[in-house]
Amino acid sequence: MIDFQHVNKRYAGGYEALTDITFSVERGELAFFTGHSGAGKSTLLKMIAAIERPTSGNIFVGQQNISALKRSAIPYLRRNLGLIFQEQRILLDRNVFANVMLPLQVMGADSRTAAARVRAALDKVGLLDKEKANPITLSGGEKQRLCIARAVVHRPTILIADEPTASLDTGYAREIMAVFESFHQVGVTVLIATHDRMLLDATRSRVFELTQGKLAA
Repeated sequence: MIDFQHVNKRYAGGYEALTDITFSVERGELAFFTGHSGAGKSTLLKMIAAIERPTSGNIFVGQQNISALKRSAIPYLRRNLGLIFQEQRILLDRNVFANVMLPLQVMGADSRTAAARVRAALDKVGLLDKEKANPITLSGGEKQRLCIARAVVHRPTILIADEPTASLDTGYAREIMAVFESFHQVGVTVLIATHDRMLLDATRSRVFELTQGKLAA
């Protein structure tokens, strides 16, 4: 499903963010990526969405080589991805419903079908009763659930989350992980970067550890 083959990422100035990364994640798998700050977790996840490009090596998502993907094809790639990064980019001038609706509007979805999908996504993350609320009134955990609803409303096959429980207390973190596990259980491939030892210690899923840009374990 996702296959990294000897991937390297070097930034201007010579900084080596990732070095010779090789691994595979199967369709429908839940996998974690951990490591110290600056280990390369965020860079690795962004490469799957072609937000970052490798300096060398190949990245396959399904049968598609992301490394060789033309810029014009990137929006079509991302239609199969749900992305949750640390920069939440919630629109504070729109209510919860409108925030989740945005990806479907960009895709040109039929308004009636889109509205049903938005409410289904909000129901899935436990925010259906907040659809008319302004995001500024939400708790930290509710804002993260809003981001998850927005990421999954177009029914992606791969869900990518970068530090989704950062700054959340233990209770909220468990709630967020339960949401991710529910998507995993219905066949969505879920990739999560985290420092959270509680999550890592509790999981039976595979954990990939990065150290200074290299895959350590």
